[in-house]
Amino acid sequence: MTDHRPVPSRSASEEGVDHPTVRALRAAIAAPTIARDAGTDADASADLLAAETAAFDRLHAALAEHFPLLHGTLDLVRPAGHALLFRWRGRTDADPVVLMAHQDVVPIGDGSTWTYPPFAGVVADSPEGPAIWGRGALDDKGCLVAICAAVERLLGEGFVPQRDIWLSFGSDEEVMGITAEAAVDHLRDADVRPWFVLDEGGAVAADALPGITAPMAVIGVSEKGLALLELRAEGRGGHASTPARNGPVVRVATAIAALDRASMPVRLPEPSRELLRRMIPVLSGPMRRAVSMVDGPLAPVFTRALGMAGPEASAMARTSLATTMISGSPAPNAIAASASAIVNARIVVGDTIAGVVRHVRRVVGSGVEVRVIGGSEPSPVSPYRDDPAFDLLEKLTNSVFPEATPSPYLMLGATDSRHFTRICNRVYRFAPFPMSRAQRESVHSFDERLTVDGLLRGVEWYIALLRGIPE
Repeated sequence: MTDHRPVPSRSASEEGVDHPTVRALRAAIAAPTIARDAGTDADASADLLAAETAAFDRLHAALAEHFPLLHGTLDLVRPAGHALLFRWRGRTDADPVVLMAHQDVVPIGDGSTWTYPPFAGVVADSPEGPAIWGRGALDDKGCLVAICAAVERLLGEGFVPQRDIWLSFGSDEEVMGITAEAAVDHLRDADVRPWFVLDEGGAVAADALPGITAPMAVIGVSEKGLALLELRAEGRGGHASTPARNGPVVRVATAIAALDRASMPVRLPEPSRELLRRMIPVLSGPMRRAVSMVDGPLAPVFTRALGMAGPEASAMARTSLATTMISGSPAPNAIAASASAIVNARIVVGDTIAGVVRHVRRVVGSGVEVRVIGGSEPSPVSPYRDDPAFDLLEKLTNSVFPEATPSPYLMLGATDSRHFTRICNRVYRFAPFPMSRAQRESVHSFDERLTVDGLLRGVEWYIALLRGIPE
């Protein structure tokens, strides 16, 4: 762990520090818009609610200050909570495009592990080059600011898009909240059917696999589903001095251990296969030969091997099961009358919530109750072969990031964009920023950062997108 270094001593003359877009992202990071779950925090104190409102008000004020043309020109709807939904009117009535980002961030965890204060928006060196450090830099205020910066610049040039552009900025994505759904409801009620929707997700990812020689620009065409399952066992309880065998805690612990040993079957969806195919030219050595098996007679062997090749590779090839919360006795000298655990299942395309529940019940046996407490099925797969919208994203990515290989892929996490599949069959997930493995690992962790160059290239990508959208 490191102590926080002073907020920084870099001079304003150094490259990028005084760029307007960098200043905007720094201001956005400085607003601590930590997500709050309205369901679990239903009894939040007035002080907590006031602090939340103040943080989002601070963010909204920063956006208005740094992007005055956007705020003065576009129509604004507030669908729910602190969400913002802007409409930029286009030249034609062709189906519009929706660009998404979310304003909220996850908590900082142990602040002492951060190199710089997580809400200071420090600009300082990083292993990847000069960077903006802080919670939300990558997830997802980088996209939020880059979208706004692109729109602001084009408005300043007098540009009018060919189609309506909607900017949907939710405020509770990190807690699977309601504001994105409310935005979808508003668009549906207005009979808006987007040509395509673009949210956070993939990136220009370096070091995607061992032996890879170039970054992959991965564009999410679907995302895993989610099931939250509660494992619960009941018993009599009693004093710790007279324990009985196989009590609730033991049964739940046994169930957790059994699940840890009994993975879901491997299943490699077609978007993941396509990603691997496109990786082959930029792989070297044994890895290239191994991935080349993805379509041959040894494909089942390769898929099984992928399922055993570490957490990231395994998550590509199957539904994952992670125990995240455990509870038992409320006192150290009392035997628990009930014990429970939460299993977080991320469901690969081709599996279902019902199938996950059957698997878990079979593995844990009859001594533990299994109950679904929430979730969503995997998202439909958006088109990516010979499709004009995906072809546009691929072309732009080739232009702005010529060092990268674009590819569809299956997102492992969940985003607000899953709600938009109700009104659109082209929902894509891509943050147009170069990211090292260390940067990707900083998301929801410590030392989150986005390079200055990456942010500015992202703005150029969004500008190219807005200019390239056809009638």
